[in-house]
Amino acid sequence: MSDYEKFAGREIVPLREGPDPVNVPMIRHWTEAMGDRNPVYLDDAAARATGRPGIVAPASMTQAWTMRGYAATVAGTVEDTVAETGAAPGAEELHALLEKDGYTSVVATDSEFEFHRELVVGDRVSVREVVESISPDKSTALGVGRFVTTVRTYTDQDGEVVAVQRWRLLWFRPKASSPERPVPKALRPRPAINRDNAFWFEAAREHRLLIQRCAGCATLRHPPGPCCPHCGSFEWDAAEASGRGQVYSFVVNHHPRHPAFEYPLIVAVVELDEGTRLVTDLVGVEPGEAEIGMPVVLDWLDADPDLSLPVFRPQEDD
Repeated sequence: MSDYEKFAGREIVPLREGPDPVNVPMIRHWTEAMGDRNPVYLDDAAARATGRPGIVAPASMTQAWTMRGYAATVAGTVEDTVAETGAAPGAEELHALLEKDGYTSVVATDSEFEFHRELVVGDRVSVREVVESISPDKSTALGVGRFVTTVRTYTDQDGEVVAVQRWRLLWFRPKASSPERPVPKALRPRPAINRDNAFWFEAAREHRLLIQRCAGCATLRHPPGPCCPHCGSFEWDAAEASGRGQVYSFVVNHHPRHPAFEYPLIVAVVELDEGTRLVTDLVGVEPGEAEIGMPVVLDWLDADPDLSLPVFRPQEDD
């Protein structure tokens, strides 16, 4: 008989009473969280109209009445847990054996309940847990592990069984993590390209900064649009910008972050010497050194093979 087979039938949680009796406030919290509007859980008259003695607790709450509470849940060691919950020495021995053999991770796999009667307000629920079986090694997607099946018997203040739960946990050895593959750099968000601005992005891929110009009154405009706001003409051509300008305004963006950008990110409105303004990145300068009115010159960011964008950096003194 293996060390694990010896645990079959052993008690790991002796009979222990839950911290609180069945009560309406906890039932209300549970039903609100679950969205269960059955009136027998909160309305005494409605419950009695069905032949019940009064308000009853949802069957799915059975385990909740015996839960050990916050202090034991955050206990740091097996010994702390035993002290807080009154668990039998068998629980500590089983956990130590599983951990010694490398089964250091645990996940619940299934729970089967058999209900003997409904719980009513004022019931005191106790639970006792016994190991039913421990499986041989099983290969799972999480890793090699053993399924530990226990039976929890829930009784009331008179010792009568109210429910039986078969509870199964998988204790497993985590698979060795594979070497991390380099993550490709995220692409910059794609601009919304349409018939009015396509020319601008096509020129940018050639490292040319164009400004749309009205063919009727020669007014420059940016961002591009179908109609001149000054004379109303739909005819236009384009002029190439000199690439010089000054910072009209700027912000230093810290959040929310996008993996395609480096932070802190200086986003500026640059006023070109030609008089139009555009939103762009300000590069080659620390956030604390950026200033409104700072002379800047054009540079190019080749974000990826399909996207080139104008950026501006401080103009160097001649």
